[in-house]
Formats: sequence, structure tokens, C-alpha cells
Amino acid sequence: MMPQRLVVVCSALCSTGMLWSAALIAGLFAGFRLLPSPVAVGVAAALTVPGVIAGVLGNRWYYRTTRPRTPWSLTSWVPPHVPHWASMLAGVMFFAFWLAVVVAFAGLDGSAEVRDGQYVITDNGRVTVVNQADYERQVAHEQQISLGILGALAVGGTFMTAAVATHHNAPEPTHTQSAGSLA
Repeated sequence: MMPQRLVVVCSALCSTGMLWSAALIAGLFAGFRLLPSPVAVGVAAALTVPGVIAGVLGNRWYYRTTRPRTPWSLTSWVPPHVPHWASMLAGVMFFAFWLAVVVAFAGLDGSAEVRDGQYVITDNGRVTVVNQADYERQVAHEQQISLGILGALAVGGTFMTAAVATHHNAPEPTHTQSAGSLA
């Protein structure tokens, strides 16, 4: 079992990573790249990844004997003690981050690079020289994709670690939730 304090710290880290990613994506939507990509994405990853790992491991340890009550109902995959409003809020936030990824992919024209002092965008072996504004727009789209993926992971990590942190309040699984019963 995971120590309760570790789960709470990892949940706080994931929550911070989610807010960090959301703030930077909001800045990108507003037209401002607040930080260089390595810093922005590196901090988001450092905040998010430990919590996601803790959430996955904690959920595996606590809920390994439960299976979904109905395979195609999303609410049946949520631990029984987690309020449905919390799962719906997490779903909306997860969708918002993935929508940010899709929007960035739609605007992406290739990979932005600096070659020989010129701004270029490469796409399937084709190299196009562009101005600095187009280069910055491409870099912003690349950063938005990375932050959107990490933000979506942070939502999942926050949700999973919160489920583990509140597990002590959970009721015991019924026979319909047990992996040993096919009923």
C-alpha cells in the first residue's frame, strides 16, 4: 500500500501540473508564449508524471479485484466511493485538454527549426523558409500539443490519486463488482 502522505503530495503535484498546463495553454491561445518550450514542458512533466504513476499504481493496488459493472458505461469505471460530479468534472477537463491538442494539430504545418540563421518549417522532406512570426506560431502549436497531453495526463493523475486518497471512506465492493463473479 502507498503511504497516505505520498498520495496526497502526488495529488497536489498533479493538480499543480494541471493548472500549470492550463495557464500556459491559455497564454498560447491569447497569443503569448510565456516560457520557452523546454522549460514549460519540463516543469509540466516534472509535476505530472510522478502523480500519474502514483495514481496508476495506487488504483491497481486498491481496486485490482473490481471490474466495471457495465462495460460501456463510463461511470461504472469510476471507483464506487467517488462522487459522479467529480468524475464528470474530470471528464470535461480531460476533454478540454484534448481539444487544445486537436486545435494545435489542426494549425500545425510541420516542424519548426532554425537552419543557418533562417527560420524554416520542414514537412515530409520539404523545407520552407518562413518569417519569424510563422516560426513562433509553429513553436507555440508544438508547445500546446505537449502541454495539452501533459494536462490531460494530470487530470487523470489527479483523479486517480484523489480516489486512492479517499479510499478509506469507500464501501466494500459488492459481488457484482468482484472479479471472481461473472454475475
